[in-house]
Amino acid sequence: MKRTLITLATGAALFASSFSASAADKLTLQLKWVTQAQFAGYYAALENGYYKDEGIDLSIKPGGPDIAPAQVLAGGGADVIVDWLPSALATREKGLPMVNIAQVYSKSGMMLTCLKSSDIKTSADFKGKTLGVWFFGNEYPFLSWMSKLGYPTTGGDDGVTVLKQGFNVDPIFQGQADCVSTMTYNEYGQIMDGGLTPEELVLFKYEDEGVATLEDGLYVLEKDLKDDKKVETYAKFLKASLKGWKWAADNPKEAAMIVLEYDDTGAQTESHQTRMMTEVAKLLGSGDDMGYLDPAAYERTVDILLGSESAPVITKKPVGAYSHVVYDKYKEL
Repeated sequence: MKRTLITLATGAALFASSFSASAADKLTLQLKWVTQAQFAGYYAALENGYYKDEGIDLSIKPGGPDIAPAQVLAGGGADVIVDWLPSALATREKGLPMVNIAQVYSKSGMMLTCLKSSDIKTSADFKGKTLGVWFFGNEYPFLSWMSKLGYPTTGGDDGVTVLKQGFNVDPIFQGQADCVSTMTYNEYGQIMDGGLTPEELVLFKYEDEGVATLEDGLYVLEKDLKDDKKVETYAKFLKASLKGWKWAADNPKEAAMIVLEYDDTGAQTESHQTRMMTEVAKLLGSGDDMGYLDPAAYERTVDILLGSESAPVITKKPVGAYSHVVYDKYKEL
């Protein structure tokens, strides 16, 4: 009799497990870049079982230089993507109705890192210099900044020469550029690793220059927000993700190790990923407001993008480009 009860209990457990697995909502998250601590919160949530706890069967797709998250979203290859707001707004204006449902990073990590030996002390010294700039959507804040300063980006003594920078910092070491684009949590550390010291550099943080735009938000297709079931699924995904981010911020070294486990390339190192996670934690929203898109910060980004006279990123104020419906639902869970 006892054995029969055990068998029945085991069968019930297996049935429940099978039902749970089949009932889990499958979601795919497309990252903006390669597997690294920039996205540690999602990997931590996956590894720690937070998505599973919410009934989410999540797959994470790394990005790369040849991957445009918006195109993946448009093609049905992902349900949610990580993107920067300037790129997302430009894409929306071109016809893809993507919507920001949460803003994980509340501050920008973008900088222009310059050599003191190039006689650069302030932004007034950019004239006649060569500046390394990332493209593929990352150039928008830079172009707006140069427009604000009144510098043409076509070269000359009164303008700046734009070097299309690869996703590395080689130009500053190879004498190709006076300044290069860096993120506080990534490429700046690479410059340190390359042998330059802080004393040899001048940093221009976009936050300090008044041209910071929102980075690393979560985006879905607008039509999905009309489906109550999908909104609830996204809310559960957001709940698990933010729990993962809070854990990663509190445990940077452990989070870095999780990232390394998911890095199939073997290109990342423990020291670099730990440093990255420590810096990323400084950019996250705080406390109960983490993930909330502040309308004032959104409007600031829009105004910066519209303020570019020479090459406007967007030509009119967007309508419906963000929604709090998922965030509000998450708060109810």
